[in-house]
Amino acid sequence: MKAGMVWRWLNDGALNLPLPGSGSTAHRWNRLAGLAEIDLVAARLAEAHVDAVAILAELGGSPTQPDQLWGVWAAESPDGVLRARGSGDVMTLEGTKAWCSGAGLCSHALVTARLPDGERGLFAVELNQPEIKALPSAWRNSGMQASDTRSVQFSDAQAVPVGRPGSYLNRAGFWHGAAGVAACWLGGARAVAAPLYRCGATTSANDHRLAHLGAVDAAIAAAEAMLVFTACRVDADPADRTGTAEKTARRMRAVTETAVDEAITRTGRALGAAPLALDRLHARRVADLTMYVRQSHAEADLAALGRQAAEGRR
Repeated sequence: MKAGMVWRWLNDGALNLPLPGSGSTAHRWNRLAGLAEIDLVAARLAEAHVDAVAILAELGGSPTQPDQLWGVWAAESPDGVLRARGSGDVMTLEGTKAWCSGAGLCSHALVTARLPDGERGLFAVELNQPEIKALPSAWRNSGMQASDTRSVQFSDAQAVPVGRPGSYLNRAGFWHGAAGVAACWLGGARAVAAPLYRCGATTSANDHRLAHLGAVDAAIAAAEAMLVFTACRVDADPADRTGTAEKTARRMRAVTETAVDEAITRTGRALGAAPLALDRLHARRVADLTMYVRQSHAEADLAALGRQAAEGRR
């Protein structure tokens, strides 16, 4: 069902978004937030697709086609190592790639793999090859379960190098993509808080509930403002000549994660167990957002931001 929604968005042109740094980055991220407010899992898959479009444009890869749905599989795990072999325009991938969202849904993917010298390369892969097999799901949580995140086995599968070795991480667009994920978190926070907003407009909105709503509204407004601020920074310096892309993206992610925490915790405290127990849509949104926001590395990310903040505010 999620793949069907993403394909409808593709066919309707909803994913024809401006590239980061093109002058309309705020529109790009606000659109992602809006899609996440509709359906967080589908938006997570859509965000990966539009991120792939941006990566290919930035690194000079062949552009995506209208009949393709792309994933970006760049996570690395000690339990699964993917290695690239060969040279030239076509190489082969051997091993296991963990945390592949849309494993059985995507038609193509950008995949990172280790080169013989240990450097990380990026590769464009057609997923219909018999040498590529999505392994059985080990997912046990209901949150984001429909994203079909699994490990994928590669057995000498053909892959096309994209960019130079190491270029996936060493580019401004890496942090533009990280901010795009936070835009989806923002949409998810709005959706989770929707019952609290509705309650605030009724006679059952006592001071206790209104206080929670005020705190949630302020946190969401802060995340929305940070989205616009970060987008303006990206548009003013798309190549990150000032070296501030990482710090700005980390700030946006931190502020947005706070909004997510406020939306989940305060909506639950204000409204009690009933929405989680009786409202299927709300319960799914809470489960999905709780899982999705864990793409943040929590205090590890805050420590990285703190180190950069200590070097001076820009």
